[in-house]
Parts: sequence; structure tokens; C-alpha cells
Amino acid sequence: MDYKQAAREWSQGTVRPMYILHGAEGYVMGEWLDLLVASCLDPDTKDFALSKYDLADTPLETAIEDAETLPFLSPRKLVIASGAYFLTGGRDPSRAEHNVDALQRYAAAPAEHATLVLTVPAEKLDERKKIVKTLKSAAVVLPFAPLGPAELQQWVAKKASGRGVRIEPDAIEALLARVGGSCAALASEMEKLSLYVGKGNAIRVEHVEALAVRTTEQNVFLLVEEIAKLRPERAISMYHDLLKEKEEPIKLLALIARQFRMMLGAKELTKQGFSQSQIASQIGAHPYAVKIAAEQAKRFRAETLERLLLELGDLDYAMKTGAVDKALGLELFILRLGAAAAAAR
Repeated sequence: MDYKQAAREWSQGTVRPMYILHGAEGYVMGEWLDLLVASCLDPDTKDFALSKYDLADTPLETAIEDAETLPFLSPRKLVIASGAYFLTGGRDPSRAEHNVDALQRYAAAPAEHATLVLTVPAEKLDERKKIVKTLKSAAVVLPFAPLGPAELQQWVAKKASGRGVRIEPDAIEALLARVGGSCAALASEMEKLSLYVGKGNAIRVEHVEALAVRTTEQNVFLLVEEIAKLRPERAISMYHDLLKEKEEPIKLLALIARQFRMMLGAKELTKQGFSQSQIASQIGAHPYAVKIAAEQAKRFRAETLERLLLELGDLDYAMKTGAVDKALGLELFILRLGAAAAAAR
């Protein structure tokens, strides 16, 4: 089951006693929780029937005891506990002590009058752990992975519709190019754009270009794109704009290197038959970023990308040791990148 199927169950009156939510897409997870609250609880009694706990400071047993307690003025209660890092293989940053055995016992016989939700912002649960194995059979475990390119387009269009406006397809592409694949950032920009055009109107490319704020990462995507299209003069112009905005050359170099590593990874894994979503999982990147990198990688040979990454490593060392002026060193490298892209054609 995925989170969309779970939401469809609520419309049919089915709410499960336990949900475990995990994944990197925290904004969509938050939307899902808001929808669960609206579907599960009466607005008039919500204040009595909804409990939220941060497991960084609150012991797990407190949330379980709350779920076991009968609801007041409501037929059902909803208990949401965030930060269940003990379900992962990573370090648990919680300051509270968690009695996992109490959760094991609760999962065997969950309260009929309550829905217990545990969330963790981690891509994977540690399936070697006994509690995770128990929850996979006793609860509904829902992953919230970053949305792929097509899903992002649908999500943005749905956001527009929910605000009483519509957004043209090329405006969606322009917005993704400026903001990237972060749903939280996209939601913020959509709110601004929707208020600007007003209900009943359309968001067009010119509105996106005038209002949407481009992130540093997206500026680097576009800078590399200009190089790949043999337009180094535009890349240099963008680089100068970033310097005027007080961006640190070493940080920009790191982002450029990350982009070329992504391009090389996408190129190699595409040859091996991996899909874009599989590539994103393999190299730990957002699916939309992988889509851009895969398209850019087509303009470079693998050997060229490998050589450029070595040069970036040498430049990083030279910049950090003071052997070269940081701003000038990166500018000269961008110019050489344009020549490398031309040679790769």
C-alpha cells in the first residue's frame, strides 16, 4: 500500500490502528497527516482527540499510554509521534529513553479507539530489527520518497487548482527549473504566484520568471547547462551574478563538482539499464535532479566527465591552500569547461 491508497481508504470509512511513515519528502508527509486529521476527527472535538509528541524529548511509552487511554468527547483519538529514529539503522539523536518492548506489546493488540502514527525522516527502516518486522505485519508502513519529474508536475498543477488558479505546462517547467524538486520550496512559490495572479487566472512563464526565486543549486544546474550548450559567456555572466550575491566560490565549486558527479553516475547507470528513479536511489539524489543531470550528461563523454572531476579536485585544493585566487580560479575553470564541452561534440 502507498499513501495515496491509504488516503482513498479513509473516504470509504477505513482508518487503520497504526501507521508508520518514513521518507525524505517531509512536506508531502505533512500534507498526508493533515488529511488524516481532517478525515479521522470531528473539527468540534479535534482539540480533545489529537495528541502530538516529539520523540526527541518524549519517551515512546508516553505516546503509547496516550493511545491506550479512552478518548474524551470523541469516538476515536489520533496520536502522532514524530522522530522514531529507533526504527532505522542510523544513530538515534533522541534525548529521551524509548521502551521498544512497549511498542512491541502494543502492536500485538492496538487500541480499537485510537490510531497511532509514528514518523521518521529516513529513507529506509532497518528491517533487521525485530520491532520493524513486527510493525510491517501489524501496521501500515508508508514510504514518502521524493516525487519524480512527472509526479512533481501533477503535484504543482494540483496545488494551483487547490488555490483556485491554473498553471500552464511551460510555466510548471520554468518553475521546476528555478526551484528544483523540493515540495516545500515549490509550495511557497505557488502560494506567492497564486496570490499574484488572483483566483480564476493562469500562472504563465513570465510570472514565474518575475517572481520565483532561484536557489543556488538551480543556478548551478543552469550554469552547467549553459556550458553544455556551448554558451560559456552566459555561464560566466551567471557566475558573476552569484558572486555579487556573496556566494562563496568554494561552495559553488562543490556544487559544480556534485553536478558533474551526478552526470557521470547517471551516464554510467543509464548504460547499465537503470531507470531514473533507480539511478536517484543509487546515487542518493532527487529524481528531478537526476533527470536534469542525465540530459546534461548526453553532451559529454564519460572520459571527459572523469577528467573534469579530477581537475575540480585539484582546483579545490589550490583554492583552499591559497595557491590560486578563488574567484579567478573558478572563472578560468568555467571557461575551460566551455572548451571541453566544444571538444566533446
